[in-house]
Amino acid sequence: MKIAIFGVGLIGGSLALCFKGKPGITVVGHAHLPELLEPMVSRGVVDSATLSVEQAALDADFIFLCVPVGQLEHYLLLLSKLPLKQGCIISDVGSTKQSITTLAEKITWDGVYFIGGHPMAGSERSGITAASAVLFENAYYVLSPVAGVPEAVCQSLERLLQYTGAQIVRVEPGMHDDIVGAISHLPHIIAASLVNQVRRHNEENEFYRVLAAGGFRDITRIASSDPIVWRDILLSNRDVLLGLLQEWNEQIERFTRLLVERDGEGIADEFRAAGAFRSELPERRKGMITPLFDLYIDVPDTPGIIGQIATLLGDHRINLSNMQIIESREDVPGILRLSFRQEDNWEKAKKLLSEQSYHVVV
Repeated sequence: MKIAIFGVGLIGGSLALCFKGKPGITVVGHAHLPELLEPMVSRGVVDSATLSVEQAALDADFIFLCVPVGQLEHYLLLLSKLPLKQGCIISDVGSTKQSITTLAEKITWDGVYFIGGHPMAGSERSGITAASAVLFENAYYVLSPVAGVPEAVCQSLERLLQYTGAQIVRVEPGMHDDIVGAISHLPHIIAASLVNQVRRHNEENEFYRVLAAGGFRDITRIASSDPIVWRDILLSNRDVLLGLLQEWNEQIERFTRLLVERDGEGIADEFRAAGAFRSELPERRKGMITPLFDLYIDVPDTPGIIGQIATLLGDHRINLSNMQIIESREDVPGILRLSFRQEDNWEKAKKLLSEQSYHVVV
């Protein structure tokens, strides 16, 4: 079985690592720049790499388009003009599904099938160096088959994707875009808008930046997402987001009225309803927005205490991603924040530090 992956970055590279080395599978990576070829092979992400679209796609049983959303249509049209292997299945990993599946339905395929895909997992890091074979474990992987794709074809792709450890679900393209628009795309807009609002205030008073520590930085961290990637995603889901932004404006207007009318009970009701629904959300399942694996620790202000904690974690082979002293303690009870990229390291650290009598807060 030959699998071709176009765009071997975080998502494409992680898919490649899930498939590479499995019995009878060969993974070929495609790159658009010569300097991207060598890292794919030297890091063991793919079996071979090429700059040629034709060579990558030749005799491929599966083709995954892992390029940015803004380039998906270009690559799909390129593939539609090639003599692909009979039975070849093409899929993508884009954050929107309606536009690409609509294009795929307009193309006359000869024994080739397109199934839209979206693994709902990611990382705050990017590129091939961030690729991981466990990226998709415990995540939802959405498939959106275009009309007319036989059930046996869908099942064939699902069997292959079992190597990812993800939970495969099928969602109609329009419904997918409605949902991810609300749970991911709109939050990115809100985060960027909120940071820019504070940035403008900071131009007049630098204490805005100085005091915007801890919680503010956490709840707005997605505002630091790649500008070009999110430009393409938001434009691709434009119609859905225009409707969601109208709803958001109505929600803000409701809070405005509650404040104007000094309706304390109405404000409390909004937080009660939000808290009740939020408590029902899955806590540790991977999703569109990368979860935080952070611990906060109250530690005494004594020399060497931070080094002691770092050494303790290192001695137990617990991989620490980042360590930060919180300057403003209004929003969190701890003064030292420990960040981890993997949940298992987070769990081990929480247990170890608690056993060593540190006051650990999640």
